[in-house]
Parts: sequence; C-alpha cells; structure tokens
Amino acid sequence: MTDARADALPPASPLDQDFSRPGRKPGKRSGWRILKAAWRLLVGIKDFLVLAAMLLFFGLIFAALNARPGTKAITDGALLLKLDGPIVEQPETIAPLAMLSGRSVPHEYRLRDLVSAIDTARDDGRVKLLVLDLDSFGGAYPASLQEVGDAIQRFRKGGKPVLAYATAYTDGAYRLAANASEIWVNPLGGTLFAGPGGNQLYYKGLIDKLGVNAHVYRVGKFKSFVEPYIRADQSPEARAASQALYGTLFAQWREGVAKARPKAQIDSFLAQPDRAVLAANGSIADANLKAGLVDRLGDKLAFGKRVAEIAGADASKPAGSFRTISYAAWVRAHPLPTQGDAIGVLTIAGNIVDGEAGPGTAAGDTIAKALLDGLAKKKLKALVVRVASPGGSVLASEQIRQAILEAKRQKLPVIVSMGGLAASGGYWVSTPADLIFAEPGTITGSIGIFGLIPSFENTLAKIGITTDGVKTTPLTGQPDVLGGFTPMLDTILQAGIENGYRQFLTRVAESRHMSVEKVDTIAQGRVWDGGTARQIGLVDRFGTLSDAIAEAAHRARLDPAKVHAEYLEKKPGFAAMLAEGFDGDDDDTQQGGDVFAIAAAERRAVAARALGDVARLARGGSVQARCLECGGLGPVGSVSDERLLDLLIARLGL
Repeated sequence: MTDARADALPPASPLDQDFSRPGRKPGKRSGWRILKAAWRLLVGIKDFLVLAAMLLFFGLIFAALNARPGTKAITDGALLLKLDGPIVEQPETIAPLAMLSGRSVPHEYRLRDLVSAIDTARDDGRVKLLVLDLDSFGGAYPASLQEVGDAIQRFRKGGKPVLAYATAYTDGAYRLAANASEIWVNPLGGTLFAGPGGNQLYYKGLIDKLGVNAHVYRVGKFKSFVEPYIRADQSPEARAASQALYGTLFAQWREGVAKARPKAQIDSFLAQPDRAVLAANGSIADANLKAGLVDRLGDKLAFGKRVAEIAGADASKPAGSFRTISYAAWVRAHPLPTQGDAIGVLTIAGNIVDGEAGPGTAAGDTIAKALLDGLAKKKLKALVVRVASPGGSVLASEQIRQAILEAKRQKLPVIVSMGGLAASGGYWVSTPADLIFAEPGTITGSIGIFGLIPSFENTLAKIGITTDGVKTTPLTGQPDVLGGFTPMLDTILQAGIENGYRQFLTRVAESRHMSVEKVDTIAQGRVWDGGTARQIGLVDRFGTLSDAIAEAAHRARLDPAKVHAEYLEKKPGFAAMLAEGFDGDDDDTQQGGDVFAIAAAERRAVAARALGDVARLARGGSVQARCLECGGLGPVGSVSDERLLDLLIARLGL
C-alpha cells in the first residue's frame, strides 16, 4: 500500500541521494553530507530573506496607510508651516528604506506648494492663523524667500494673524518672519545677521600634497568654478564679481525686511551688533527686542499658549499645544486645478547631468523624455520652462534645449520662468524662450564653460610607480590619468572648450537679439542678479511662475483664467508614496537651536559640500557650464551631500 505522506513530499534535491550504498568510500559520503547541509542552509537563508522582505513590504504599507496625512479630516485651527528643511523647486525623492535607517531624513518643501497653501488658507474659515516654525529652517534662494514672503503678506491682508517662532533666526528665516504680525524668539536664543558671502573651500594645497594634477580648460575670466582646484585663494576677478552680486542681494534683503517691519532698527543692528548685545548685558534676545526686530520673548511653551488663544487649545495634548492643521494634509486637500486648456510646465531643477535621474536633479534623458512625451500626449497649448538650476553638463543642457526647440517647431509659445537660480547651463536651456521672466533676486548669467580632468602621475611617482607602453598615434592612451596628458591633448581640449563657448555666445546672441561681441562683454562666466540681468538684456520681465503661465496663455490666445498648468514631470512611484506616508506628523521633527547650534549646522553643511565637491570631481565626465558663487546663496546644503556625509560618518563609526 502506498504511503500518502511520502507521495506528498517534494522531489528530492540533487543532493538528497543515498551515498551510503556499498562501494561508496567514507570520504565521499562525508563530503556529500557537508554539501547537503550547505544546500539546506542556503535554502533556509533564501526563505528567511523572502519572509523578511514580505514583512517589510506589508509593514511599509500598514505604516504608510496609518500615517498618511490626507486620511484625517481638516478641522479649525492654525495652519502650521514647520519649515524644518529648505524651500526648493523640486524635492528629491526619499527612499522608503531611508525612513527606517534610524537617521533623520531632511525635509524639502516645494515652492509652488508652499505658496499655494498660504494663498488657499487666506480665505478659508477653518484657518484661524498662520504659524511659522522656523527653528530648523534649511534656507532658500533670495527670489524664493521673496515669493513666500509676498504670500505671507497677502495672508495678513486677508485679516488673519501670522505668528513666527525660532530659537535663533538665520538671515533667510528672518526674511520670512519679518512678514509676520508677531515675531517670537527664545529668551535664551537670539538672532545675529551675517549677510551673504563667506569663505569658500580651496583644494589646491591638498591637491599639490597628493600630487594630483588638475587639468583645467575654461573660457571666461569670471568663470570661477574651477578656481578651488587651481588656486589657494579667490581671484581678483571672481572677488569683484562676488562683491557686486552679494552687495545687490544683501541690499534687496535689507529693503525687504525694512518694508515688512519699518519700525525695526535693522541698519544700526547690522552695523554694530556687538554694541547692541553689550548694552543688553550680553542677551542677544533682549537686544533683538530693543531694536524692534522681534515682538515677544518666550520659549516654545509660551508661544504655543499664545497660538492657542487664537486657534484653540488641543486638550488631548500637553500644555502649549494648539489645534493644528497639518501642512501636508492641507496641500493634499487642495490639489492644483485641472480644468481648461493645458499649459505645459517643464521643471529643470537641480544640477544638470547626463543620463537619467529622479526629481531634484535635471538629467538630460529624463527631462527631454518628459517634454517629448508631454508634447505627444498632453495636447499642450503653450510651454513654460521653469528653471532653477546652477547648471552642469553642457551635453545634457543641449539635449534639453533641443527638446524645447521641438515645442517651438510645433508652434507652441515658449516662456521661461527663472526661479531662485538659473545660471550657466540653466541659462543655456533658457535660450529658446520667446520671453524670459525672473525676479530681482534671481541669480542668473554665468555664461561660460569649463572642463576639469584630474591625473595622478605625480601621485603614483611619490610611491615609486611609473608608466610606460607602446603608442601608435600622438593620442594613444590619452587622456592618460595615470601617466599624464600630452601638450597636444591639452591644446585640443582647450580648443574644444573655446568652441563650446562660442556656441554658448551664439545661442544667447540669437535668443536676445544681440551681437556675439555684445554678449561676450556681459558673459565671461560672470554671475548677475535678476535686476541687473534685466538691465543688460538677459531677462525680459519680472514675474513669478504664475505670471509666466498667464503670459503663455495670452500668447496662445487663451484666457489665463481658463487654463491649467500641466506639470511635465514623473509622478512619485509607489515606493516614494510609501516613504511620504511616514512623514505625516508635523510635531515629531528635530528642533533647531541658538546661534551656536546654527554655527554647528553651517560647519556640517561646509563638510557635506566639501565631500560633495570631491565626489563631483571624481564623477564629472563632461564639459560643464556650472556656477560656483550660487552655492552659498541658497539652501544650506543639498540632500545628496548630506546623505554622503552621513554615509561617511557611519563608515567611520563617528
């Protein structure tokens, strides 16, 4: 009789054989038993990994569904803008596993979402006031600060209060807070203002000690991006350009603050902050209050009670809590309109790179595909190109430009809207525009290109390594990063850069209806503020993205009130939506600190930027149109650089 249990067993593996039959040697039997045990161990590991992956997957789904901010009804309260990160044009995607790593994941706030949230809250009766928590603000470019500040002013004109709090305000945070009806600061904190500028890292001394030979090919006496690799200090030309740029942007900051708080003694506090602090017995917060920079001194508990007087207290939470409307929930509840004809909006945000990449990086293949797909499928009536980039790869910039030209070949009006930053490659991709909008604080220009390739022949020589071989042509083995470059190669590469610069000038000249010679006088890699850029013809009008969309509608002979923006960008994937689901609680993020904590954060940002510079030097593989000065004028540091620093710290066990 057949044993049913035996029939139900799975087929034996190739290792499940009887090696104990007569004739088998004991050594072989023992070896097969070891292999059999190893096979079962591998199968067990495989089953464990599959089970762990399934548990993690369903755990992510469960957590995301429970944490998803849009699942809760919006009730009366204060709309809380806890800006614990930078304001950017296009946030980077957060990997789901990063949420489970135990490290804090930096938040990034999309500019258009932030402005829309403030504007839609202005006339909504559920929103009793706007609360700005700026304790951990990550910064923004001047034009972005201006746009958000204007939205806060519109909210106040609607008759509702705006309360701001920080232990210590950075310059950027105060630019926003100045628009509030009440500015609070912690009595143990206080605010000092630094203004734009500061030191830039220069690597020439380190490169020389390591024996690295940085081969630099560039055009433009103001094209300073390569200076850290070939100089130990700033060139006179770069210094003069930076002084002009920073001076103009700082004047705009002071003007904005003075307009928002006309009674504040901002000029005297900027000129002699030490005298003001000493007169207040060393209390920076008291000095701020006396100068009219802040309205109230109080800790987070006192501030919360003040907000609760207007919004109502939250009885289910500790003292100092108030009825809150989550920013994430509010944004979800107010999606962008979809009625009317479609005006395509192509966002070019972040470094311009070759190939493909996710949001927050302007990859040539990704951006071009998004536009070409939109032209084929979306029935667009016009195109607005939103540029917020310091530049990058010339090859990718040209790829994006060609895709934009395809929109023009299809007879679509093309309008460029420059955000906080549209320099170098960011200006290259703007050249097909019929009209260019910018803000007075927009950073643009930097028309120039360069190439940078390191070689290590001197480094290897330090440890006794040399190179030799057979060469069949003058360029055999070149560029030789181990044995060094030949003068002939240097000549060819420099000629290629000069040719690329001529192409850049020609594109700008055709776009701006100038002679190439005229463009050359305002190019040379120099960076301009938006106001000056308009005066010299690089920009046509001042205006926001909304203004650019309205202009595109007019040129398409449409009513701006009856169109909608069709954003040509990749929608967040399922994994990204899961990660976003973890980010639903506005109260659980890390707080900022006083001026000492701000200094510590800036040191970390400098370290992250230096590490990122090294990585970019190692990875950079194409001719570049990139802006150096732009890095110190916007968000404290990029998320990518911060992640790289976290990885290094983890590896070192710090």
